[in-house]
Amino acid sequence: MLKLDPTHPRHNLIVRWLRIGLALLAGAGAALVHPPFGFLPGLLGYPLLMLLAERSSTARGAFWMGWLAGFAYFFIGCWWVAEAFLVNPDQAWMAPFAASLLPMGLGLFWGVVTVLYRRIAPAGVHRVLVFAACFALLEWLRGHVLTGFPWNPAGAGWKAGSAMSQFAAVAGVYGLGFVTVAAVSALGLVRGPEPRRDRIGGVAVGVLVLAALWIGGAVHLARAQLQFTDTLVRIVQADVPQESKWTPEAYQGIVDRYVRLTARPGDRLPDVVIWPEGALPATANQVFAAGSPDGIAIAQALQPGQTLLVGLGRGEADVTVEGGARYFNSLFVLHDEGETGLRITGIYDKHRLVPFGEYLPMGRLMSRLGVRSLVHVPADFSAGPVPAPIDVPGAPPAQPLICYESLYPGFTPGAQGRPGWIVNVSNDAWFGRTSGPLQHLNLASYRAIETGLPVVRATPTGVSAMIDPWGRIVADKRLESGQSGVIDALLPQPAAITLYGRFGDLLFWLAVVAGLVFGAVRHRSQPLNLRDQA
Repeated sequence: MLKLDPTHPRHNLIVRWLRIGLALLAGAGAALVHPPFGFLPGLLGYPLLMLLAERSSTARGAFWMGWLAGFAYFFIGCWWVAEAFLVNPDQAWMAPFAASLLPMGLGLFWGVVTVLYRRIAPAGVHRVLVFAACFALLEWLRGHVLTGFPWNPAGAGWKAGSAMSQFAAVAGVYGLGFVTVAAVSALGLVRGPEPRRDRIGGVAVGVLVLAALWIGGAVHLARAQLQFTDTLVRIVQADVPQESKWTPEAYQGIVDRYVRLTARPGDRLPDVVIWPEGALPATANQVFAAGSPDGIAIAQALQPGQTLLVGLGRGEADVTVEGGARYFNSLFVLHDEGETGLRITGIYDKHRLVPFGEYLPMGRLMSRLGVRSLVHVPADFSAGPVPAPIDVPGAPPAQPLICYESLYPGFTPGAQGRPGWIVNVSNDAWFGRTSGPLQHLNLASYRAIETGLPVVRATPTGVSAMIDPWGRIVADKRLESGQSGVIDALLPQPAAITLYGRFGDLLFWLAVVAGLVFGAVRHRSQPLNLRDQA
């Protein structure tokens, strides 16, 4: 790293600001790896962060290096959340706080990474495994603590469907992240106290691991044989901006748009039609009420034998709760049975809810403090049961994942009880034409790779797509942000059961535990001791 004259009167100040800049650069580089940027040199942010942690003279210094890097990473990766607050002009003042407070909080995980690594890192080139284990452990915790927010884990920096992404079928996205961080961090061994021979060997191993990921993934994709079922699916994307949904004048036009696209003639009558989450600015109680003109219009758009999947909120009476009712974010399965009309054959209630969006954490306390009125959550949604497949007339059983449930590995059975496909309905209209919907598509596609199942993704404004079991978009079956139309596509057949589907995160945990135990044991005999230097 850059050598500075320690006798210079401003030496300490220069070093401090240099480190701050390098920490921000490390996090920003790692963030730019993710879609839509795809800046692969940004992977060097991980070894840079490792070196900054090693050269911190105190645990506090190591923490701030990690926190700054994490802030930059999540600010670039999650700035789009501010877009949701711009939909309602009354909430626009909250946008800057949302864009800054979220990365400030998530950056704490990276701060713990660097402190933990500094505490147990042993001398020798093997310390890169300890750094990767620390990082992977905190990635997993970020995806689980307080319901978790597993947005843009390190492994998802590889574009879903690429050769590098296929290792997720073996160890999941967290396991892919461990291997990725370990391999690229080995490049940081070019600077270190070890003998030159050891450092060159460590760098070579890191390069070989990356090459093995690419070769193994390329061979896996070359052997993949995409086959299709007889089920024709129609994905409806009406392109209704979120800010345009809530006026009485707009409502009927939205219904008409979805109905028209559903009934659009095609080469063949679709077996299953999918509308996204929040397709209509109304509850299921209103839409399916007896004599509702909207329910009648939907029924008229379908033909006998067709099935409609639609995401709607619903309420049900419950005298045991405050207010006498419970509310759910649900996916309805509607089947046209001909003379007997449209029948609800299944309902899936969203299990993993969005904090401050669908429920208010510590609701009573927050309400007393006035937070509920600020975030405009008049009543909390209730969480549904643990996700499980549902029957879909005219198609194989499906695993519904509503909105950001698609971020979570393990919600879909990967072996026993595995469904035939995953249906992900999401209301990404809240985030406009930002990087958010593109990253969400990439993350949802990893569920296909992990399970070997196709994913059908429907959103109001994009990106909607048919995704094959290897995480690739099928042919041109994709509607971009701002496009209105339908995707008619045969549902792909599942691939073979994956190792991740059989064993889940087992391989990931074996790697993490081994790395942490190895670091703790080696640290006792050979602690890493690098002088504070720029």
